[in-house]
Amino acid sequence: MDILKSAAERGMHFIETLPDRSVAPQPDALAALDQLDIPLPEDGIPAEEMLELLDRVGSPATIGTTGGRFFGFVIGATLPATLAANWLAGAWDQNAGLWAGSPIGSQLEVVSLRWLRELLGLNERWGGAFVTGATMANFTCLAAGRSALLRNVGWDVERDGLFGAPEITVVIGDEAHPTLTKSLGLLGMGRERLERVPVDDQGRIRPECLPRLEGPALICLQAGNINTGSFDPIRQICEHVPPESTWIHVDAAFGFWAAASPSRSHLMEGIPLVDSVCTDAHKWLNVPYDSGIALVSEPQALRRAMSFSAAYLPETERREPSHYTPELSRRARGVEIWAAIQTLGRAGIREMIERNCRQATRFAEGLAAAGYEILNDVVLNQVLVSFGDAGRTRETIRRIQEDGTCWCGGTQWQGRTAMRISVCSWATTDDDVELSLAAMLRCAAQS
Repeated sequence: MDILKSAAERGMHFIETLPDRSVAPQPDALAALDQLDIPLPEDGIPAEEMLELLDRVGSPATIGTTGGRFFGFVIGATLPATLAANWLAGAWDQNAGLWAGSPIGSQLEVVSLRWLRELLGLNERWGGAFVTGATMANFTCLAAGRSALLRNVGWDVERDGLFGAPEITVVIGDEAHPTLTKSLGLLGMGRERLERVPVDDQGRIRPECLPRLEGPALICLQAGNINTGSFDPIRQICEHVPPESTWIHVDAAFGFWAAASPSRSHLMEGIPLVDSVCTDAHKWLNVPYDSGIALVSEPQALRRAMSFSAAYLPETERREPSHYTPELSRRARGVEIWAAIQTLGRAGIREMIERNCRQATRFAEGLAAAGYEILNDVVLNQVLVSFGDAGRTRETIRRIQEDGTCWCGGTQWQGRTAMRISVCSWATTDDDVELSLAAMLRCAAQS
């Protein structure tokens, strides 16, 4: 057991020293990775020697995503409580696909699903699944939608497949995240065979541009644009489409958590009217990777799409997780989600979301006051800033990343090159924001 104690000590040292290191790894740390590229060893080495090598070479070559000054890709940090739950669950080594394989994993999924429904204001009929991330959560929700829509017109897609099936119209916004189109491709719906709807200057679907719908239709909305943080007008769209022949899905990879904030919950208005919604718990809930959540209003449609049977697998009267997810064998992700909500509570989640949104506004105000252009309405935790022309903006981003005080990435937004700031870490303090803002302004002045 000494190796486990050593791993815990090394992990705690990494976390404790994170605020004092560069957010991006230094060139010498990246060069040292070549030490790991050796021929397949004939004989192994002692576990402690392996761990020392992994820590010595690996820890300096990480990106400081779990610290307070990483603002790229909408990547959350890891709450200490959820990391602790992750370590304990790792020791349990549970296969959460079956109640018989993990009673604790299965039970915590049931509890976590109920808590998530309550956070969103959904009724008790809603069900769901725990998957790897928003890509598979989109896939899982859309599979349920495909099943329900085709069943309504007399087609059993699980039995008969898509060959000869009635056509489903798929509607997405021009600013839909690429993981949504990837999921549609995996489902056989096509990545390009889509009705794309124009969006406004914040990336929101323009309801007046929705196509006339005849027959089964899958409408994909967005709660939290990856660049601007904007939300499609969910209620307005739900109230103007035929509910009997449509399935409305909402990709809420990080916007989901606006529901926990009294000052932002209006952005999620209409969610109880949709048919499915997905999110990433490893974003704003700040649990370890990987962790995605799929919620559906018709659990029976999800079960039809995902369930299977095998003579050697025991069945109980309880909820069998494998009937609701693409995987059978999988880790117990519900443990960490339960741990996060249990330790934060509704009040703690609310405080974290509202603090990060306030910090995003501070970034926007500080950059605008210095004369730089903010390209979006800061409605949530996303800030888009231009430092001038495309070349100067890219050069500023490069300098910020090399400076190491914080980390932000670049993006293209409606023909403009911009830097994107995403604030979604429990660890981000107001001091982190001021330190990072000073670094941004310093690097911009040098570009």
